[in-house]
Amino acid sequence: MILNVEGLQTYIGEFHILQGVYLQVPAGKVTVLLGRNGAGKTTTLRTIMGFLKPRQGKIEFEGQGITGLPAHQVARKGLGYVPEDQAIFSGLTVEENLKIAMRSKNGEGLLEKVVSIFPDLKAAWRKKAGSLSGGQKQMLAMGRGLVTNSRLLLIDEPSKGLAPVVVEKLAEAIKQIKKETTVVLVEQNFNLARAVGDRYYILDDGRTVHSGTMADLAADTSLQQRYLGISLSPH
Repeated sequence: MILNVEGLQTYIGEFHILQGVYLQVPAGKVTVLLGRNGAGKTTTLRTIMGFLKPRQGKIEFEGQGITGLPAHQVARKGLGYVPEDQAIFSGLTVEENLKIAMRSKNGEGLLEKVVSIFPDLKAAWRKKAGSLSGGQKQMLAMGRGLVTNSRLLLIDEPSKGLAPVVVEKLAEAIKQIKKETTVVLVEQNFNLARAVGDRYYILDDGRTVHSGTMADLAADTSLQQRYLGISLSPH
């Protein structure tokens, strides 16, 4: 397992948000975190990434403990993060946004990789990020995560607010990304999760309550309804 999380307990202020999160993330796969709003999915990513410090629990990346390390040290270990709010620089061009995010001075190959996955960014290369469409901004945010050359990429709700045709593009992009990079994906759009996910974990009230293969979850409408408030056919 590239990432192992055991018994994570995280507070935000006096609020006990994570009350027992367990994850085992296999390398080379897309693991999806699912759950209703407020279940603790984003807090889990932020705790893994070092933006929040857990009071209890253990986080291991590639067999090394990273529990409680600050975010810049976690990033140096090989983890990347694409936050829900995208975290791009509106006043800079697409090219500038990507180059600022690169850790390596010899990153031309990484830039080529990003534009091969997101050809829409090549067409907008010299445009200011603030002028991009919602879909292009999300592609840029994910591109910024990729140019760090991370071995594990945490992506938080990439489809939020995007049109279905753009979500389809993101699905294809994530499939390409996982050929070289392990992905942990938080996603409310179950169709996207089903299209790209290999394994899933369901969080409820800050706890891991269920896990398995995405194929099994896609076929289990009662589980979908109980924890996600949806019920989709397996096809």
